[in-house]
Amino acid sequence: MTYFVLYIGGITSIWWIYRVGWAEALKTILSILIPSILIILLNVKAGRLIFKNPAVGILSILPTAFFIYRGSKPLVFGINNWIDRKTNEFVESQDVVDAEVISKEES
Repeated sequence: MTYFVLYIGGITSIWWIYRVGWAEALKTILSILIPSILIILLNVKAGRLIFKNPAVGILSILPTAFFIYRGSKPLVFGINNWIDRKTNEFVESQDVVDAEVISKEES
């Protein structure tokens, strides 16, 4: 089942990269992965408490996920800004030459 989810995620990522481009797709993928990984890591670390009392585990899933999601927003925002800066540095580079294409019919 894990391979199926990874396969669907890979196909979706490839389609999203094709649809919006590398920079936007990378920003979207990272804004989903970073909070998800942090939530999973917290649940693994706090697993002893969750498995001792399932009621506490069930009641703590949503609030902790919400707080981790909100807490990871500055990290995601910083990474997205860094990606934007790197993209803008390439666009504003001195080595890039703007050219116009003129068809044979117009000349």
